[in-house]
Amino acid sequence: MLGAAPIGRPEDASPRLRAALAAAPVVAAEDTRRLRRLTADLGVQTTGRVVSYFDQNERARAAELLEELLAGRDVLVVTDAGLPGVSDPGYRLVVAAVAAGVPVTVLPGPSAVTTALVMSGLPTDRFCFEGFPPRKAGERARRLAALAAEPRTMVFFEAPHRLAATLAAMADAFGADRPAAVCRELTKTYEEARRGPLAELAAWAAEGVRGEITLVVGGAPEPAGLTDPGDLAAAVAAREEDGVPRKQAIADVARENGLPKREVYDAVLAAKE
Repeated sequence: MLGAAPIGRPEDASPRLRAALAAAPVVAAEDTRRLRRLTADLGVQTTGRVVSYFDQNERARAAELLEELLAGRDVLVVTDAGLPGVSDPGYRLVVAAVAAGVPVTVLPGPSAVTTALVMSGLPTDRFCFEGFPPRKAGERARRLAALAAEPRTMVFFEAPHRLAATLAAMADAFGADRPAAVCRELTKTYEEARRGPLAELAAWAAEGVRGEITLVVGGAPEPAGLTDPGDLAAAVAAREEDGVPRKQAIADVARENGLPKREVYDAVLAAKE
């Protein structure tokens, strides 16, 4: 069983999670200390064996937990917050259980992804979850460049000390005016949703932000119509004649036409050959 744990307030725990914590023969917890605090807050006493199950031991522990399942014992997986398997341990065990023909059950509940998505005020009809952006600047820039033309609303997780750099990189890749929302400390006392263009949010975050962060970014706008490489190169050239630096001109044309900057850059190079 994969049990969704509260992302902030213990009272958001479902009755099914409470019952499973009390009855499961084996409880695999991302942090056993956090589990003890949660059960204390819920007034629940675990009766089964509690084992740690986190990123560093997930591969080895999944094999051990599968043996428990094959022996007929239920295993409850819980993470520090939210649903196991979503940027948290759980995926490997699910894959192993499915391959072995063991039933997998989910106890649904709180999710930072969907909570932030709805709170953001951005379109919710189509969205994608991108997890944590790469930590290294170069890798992050490449990942974001690949998402520049993504039309769906995008949801990310990010550490507070990297938020300003990530927002600045997103402003560069997606355009300074792309709408976004920084959702902080969801369901907790100091819950906050800061909405605005990426460049504005990057400037705000540079002053320092604390807490758990979920970042929601609007999808790429519908293309304005320019797709021909010659037309794209001409649009860049027209901006350069008006005094706009080439790098900025390429970024502007890419944003206005819902295209990756690399595609516009290649068009400019091809026009000069």
